[in-house]
Amino acid sequence: MSQKWYVARTEPRAEFQAVEELTRDGYEIFFPRIRAQSNRPQATRPARAEEPMFPGYLFIKCDPATDGWPTFRHYHRIAGWVRFDHEVPYLPEGVMEELIQRWEVISSQGGLPRRFTAGEKVRVLSGNLESLAEVLEEAKSPNAKATVLMHFMGRLIHAQVPWADLRPADENPPQMPALPRRTRGRRRWIGGFGPRRIAVKA
Repeated sequence: MSQKWYVARTEPRAEFQAVEELTRDGYEIFFPRIRAQSNRPQATRPARAEEPMFPGYLFIKCDPATDGWPTFRHYHRIAGWVRFDHEVPYLPEGVMEELIQRWEVISSQGGLPRRFTAGEKVRVLSGNLESLAEVLEEAKSPNAKATVLMHFMGRLIHAQVPWADLRPADENPPQMPALPRRTRGRRRWIGGFGPRRIAVKA
């Protein structure tokens, strides 16, 4: 029989270590990773780390009928195989090909967008407008709009807001630069500030 793809569960938050150790020991692994798109301005966007597309799971290619099931060591950080009715099913080649193609498309588009789900508290930043809001219906894509319930001029209103204008509610707002002092104390003006005398010609 030929080798087939099976799904294994890793220990919590151990996907990257598991891939490194299994690959070093000669296993063929498919571990799709993605970058979560940010809607922060480019100038303030932090470095984006890759994340597992399927947290806690790896795809391992093997032939248990011929070679037996792989023997995992403790350093492989594998918790076990994904089972259904006590059986370890394999993924058909066509399913794996489609999965790999979808992953390649998502990666080429910059990764998955940051989701703002229904019920989540957010901040709306649009031009000079900044307001707290609650998401009623999430945006289907980074080019779409989310429906929110937001404060505007002392009222709660329903509004459709572009995904790019949403921020997590717990994200620290940008700090405004402090205004320069205009006096040195005791009402003594610093040069460049204070009342100006304008000479008026008769």
